[in-house]
Amino acid sequence: MAIRLIAGLGNIGKEYEDTRHNAGFWLVDELVRQQGASLSREAKFFGQAGRVSLSGHPVWLLEPSTYMNRSGQSVAALAGFYRIAPEEILIVHDELDLLPGQVKMKKGGGHAGHNGLKDIQARLGTPDFWRMRLGIGHPRSLNLAQPVVDFVLHAPSREHRQAIDDCIAHALPCLADFAAGQMEVGVMKLHRRTP
Repeated sequence: MAIRLIAGLGNIGKEYEDTRHNAGFWLVDELVRQQGASLSREAKFFGQAGRVSLSGHPVWLLEPSTYMNRSGQSVAALAGFYRIAPEEILIVHDELDLLPGQVKMKKGGGHAGHNGLKDIQARLGTPDFWRMRLGIGHPRSLNLAQPVVDFVLHAPSREHRQAIDDCIAHALPCLADFAAGQMEVGVMKLHRRTP
């Protein structure tokens, strides 16, 4: 089964642009830039959407405009309209349980308290979609006293942002494998970066 929709999660608005919770947007933005593509406002999909061709395979890109907690409204609208099955969807999101610079891919599983994933799972009626987890670190693992809610809505340090950007640069070539249905190949390439 090939990936036909890549949705990056984040919050819209200038004040959220550089915050850790927007790591999913950062990856989609970089992919759009690399492909020389663009996203446009799609009211019926509650977000910014566009299409790219990855190794000859058409893939929808989506950035929900619903704010994180209602990401599922946008993902389910586009997936429903184009008859994209949950296992053909890749959600890119920030991950507290991985350090900045780490990335992991998995299919299914819980939402670990991530409100964007929780809403997508509820709207699709299944957890069986793919997730690319971009590490942002956890306040405890980074020796910070910040509450998690506050932490995800702040910008990372310059060093951590660079680590996340490097991680995104490493992840982008793997997307062509996913679009071609070569999930195992892509996952192996992706996971080579982190132990």
